[in-house]
Amino acid sequence: MSILLKNGTVLDYASNTKEILDVLIEKGKIVKIDKEIPVADEIIDCTGLFIMPGMVDMHCHLREPGGEHKETIETGCHSAVKGGFTTICPMPNTKPTPDSAIVLEKIMNEAKRVGLCNVLPFSSVTKGEKGEELVDFKAQKAAGAIAFSDDGMPVENARMIREAMFKANEIGSFISEHCEEKSVSKGAINAGKIAEKLGVEGVLPEAEEIMAARDITIAETNNLHTHICHISTKTSVSMIRDAKKRGVKVTCETCPHYYSFTVEEVLTSGVNAKMNPPLREEKDKEEIIKGLKDGTIDAIITDHAPHTEEEKAKGLSSAPNGIIGFETALAATITNLIKPGYIDYMDMVRLMSYTPAKILGIDRGEIKEGKIADLTIFDPNKEYVYTKESIVSKSKNTPWIGKKLTGEVAYTICDGKVVYKRS
Repeated sequence: MSILLKNGTVLDYASNTKEILDVLIEKGKIVKIDKEIPVADEIIDCTGLFIMPGMVDMHCHLREPGGEHKETIETGCHSAVKGGFTTICPMPNTKPTPDSAIVLEKIMNEAKRVGLCNVLPFSSVTKGEKGEELVDFKAQKAAGAIAFSDDGMPVENARMIREAMFKANEIGSFISEHCEEKSVSKGAINAGKIAEKLGVEGVLPEAEEIMAARDITIAETNNLHTHICHISTKTSVSMIRDAKKRGVKVTCETCPHYYSFTVEEVLTSGVNAKMNPPLREEKDKEEIIKGLKDGTIDAIITDHAPHTEEEKAKGLSSAPNGIIGFETALAATITNLIKPGYIDYMDMVRLMSYTPAKILGIDRGEIKEGKIADLTIFDPNKEYVYTKESIVSKSKNTPWIGKKLTGEVAYTICDGKVVYKRS
């Protein structure tokens, strides 16, 4: 069966294309891109819509196995495709940890059963994410691990993370490091006036920066690639910018909440604005935006982190960190980066499709004849208020509820199949 996308504005960073074109899909692939393609089995009118390469989220949490009360692979994939993501990479903080081929294969088999989007799981760096014994990197990659991370349990032993970087790089992979120096990271929200006002302990920004500096140093000294997760501070951006100028093989990511909010949002959204790293100050937000614009920051990820309302009701100091993000990432980017003029749509494609695919080493992120048809089709002008009732994720923990957003996914196509269509 063939599908024809008619009269949509094609956005492709690789070819620098922004043009109204038709796109013909057959047998899961893009077979023709032209100004006028006459016929197909199914025609989708994309007039007024933008067509971009399917979005790639290289850092999210699906909770299964072990946390199915928060999210399952099935509910998470439904949430992802509603948000326009065709490839997602779940982190390994599940129970059991995907530190063996058996657990990795169970995750991938369930994702194949669901059949909505590409699910490429991370392996842990250490067994059980305990920071004591490294996994078998070659075996894990052979079993399907896309890369390696201990996620919210960063490897604190510098000798061990150095060895892990070598092992990952040797097999053409990398370590994705959650940078958090535990000795200075205790707290609920960012350290400062808001924490003092609310009477909660504050997280020092140095917690992120110290470990980021450590990993950059190891990468530079040994000519290794390292990837730094969800950066949130001005100093982190500056360090990575300077390192890249020196030729260090460092890549990094950030999340929509770090360029959309500051710690002030905690006063409005409470525990639904609590995550790790925490929301920072205005100066940090400004530098994140600058880093996205100048190429210092390589990718936008969601860090989709579902928690139940009961868990989040424990209060600011005790509630778990994290917010959901699949369904708001595109709109948050249009609303808070594109509309104010900080970046353009081609930058968004670079940050949310092209570069994440390149970092992961997957053949995605481009709209080109012969390529797999993974596509995100969205209405760039649709304005709406985000509601709890509209959320597809099993969890509802997000500061976006009640916020006015611009930009809505109309269709998501994965492997040539329409896996989401807005109602």
